[in-house]
Amino acid sequence: MDDGHSLGFLFGLLFLFLIGSAFFSASETGIMTSNRYRLKHQAKLGNKTSQRILNLLQQPDRLIGVILIGNNTVNNLAAVVATLIGLKIFGDVGASIAAGILTFVMLVFCEVGPKTYAASHPERISGFASYILVFLLKVIYPLVWLLNKITNLLFQLNTQSSDKKDKLTREELHSILHDVFLPTKHRNMLLSILELDNITVNDIMIPRQEVVGINLDDDIDDIIDILRGTHHTRMPVYKGELNNIVGILHVRNATRFLGQDNLTKSEMMQYIREPYYVPESTPLQAQLLQFQKQKRRLGLVVDEYGVVQGIVTLEDILEEIVGEFTTNISENHQDILPHSDGYFMMDGSLSIRDINRSMHWELPTDGAKTLSGLILEQLEIIPDGMVGLRLDDFYIEVMQIRDNTIKAAKIKKLIEVEA
Repeated sequence: MDDGHSLGFLFGLLFLFLIGSAFFSASETGIMTSNRYRLKHQAKLGNKTSQRILNLLQQPDRLIGVILIGNNTVNNLAAVVATLIGLKIFGDVGASIAAGILTFVMLVFCEVGPKTYAASHPERISGFASYILVFLLKVIYPLVWLLNKITNLLFQLNTQSSDKKDKLTREELHSILHDVFLPTKHRNMLLSILELDNITVNDIMIPRQEVVGINLDDDIDDIIDILRGTHHTRMPVYKGELNNIVGILHVRNATRFLGQDNLTKSEMMQYIREPYYVPESTPLQAQLLQFQKQKRRLGLVVDEYGVVQGIVTLEDILEEIVGEFTTNISENHQDILPHSDGYFMMDGSLSIRDINRSMHWELPTDGAKTLSGLILEQLEIIPDGMVGLRLDDFYIEVMQIRDNTIKAAKIKKLIEVEA
């Protein structure tokens, strides 16, 4: 074979080795940067390529072993061939010239370029590479096994695959949901579910002063009027005051006796179900599961002394996930009335969470639960008359005080006014 043919053959070999080096570099980056959750989803749908990639990732020591063996082999062979080419063309200095040129070529075309492309298109590269890598792993498995054993022995590595590596913490999932392409409403629902453990029953309950129930000490005619006029589906039944709970009456059952003549309280008691109590510090996620387990939709919230603080319903928890079942509360709720001067007149018994959710505000929720409680907490006294205060970006004016509590106040957000 003359020099021209031999040089052509060497250049052909060098080109093949460089292609091989680029392949292994791209394969490593492509497979390692593949989205494992997308691969798992596709594998469940029967995608064999995704399952093949997952099988490779489940044993990373073998995957890295076959890639590095292949990469180092073709790189060394490329260096040998490049040296021979340099010697043939440039003589004794050809080895140095070939080394310099080969280093540049391999950095650009076999390392940086392929890895950058693989990082941008991991699925395209990993899908193609998985076929070849699985085949190579079968062919050189003894060598890969020996290399892994020596490496693990020297560095005491634990290469057993573990599902914990693919598990996400609550905070990590929270961050991912902000970046996932989802409709805003769906994303907010998922985020709300994650937040349920941070919210307790006490945060969303209907306080006892707002609870509408049936007092057995009232006349039967008054009780019937309450049942006929209520918009609630379940009502607590008590004697004298709310701590003396007798049970819960489903208003649907009331239709069985409301039409009776000479109805007695004892006849009504036949349709009352035993009460269900809930500690006020119960996280919403736990309470949601308890409602499901107990087949309940309403619970009586009690403090550490067993005193009834209010009620919580299944609908209250669901609203924390999906939002209000009705339209904008600031436009339709009788306890929030907008004014033309930028103020909103609000009932003092409104919960801070309801105000924040409906108005998209950020009033503090780590202390008092109601607007009245928040104002009194800030003032540290019960005011004698109308008074104003500044709370972060909000200006609040007390409008009505009765029975040592604030019945009405008006609020405006200063940032919105200044803007």
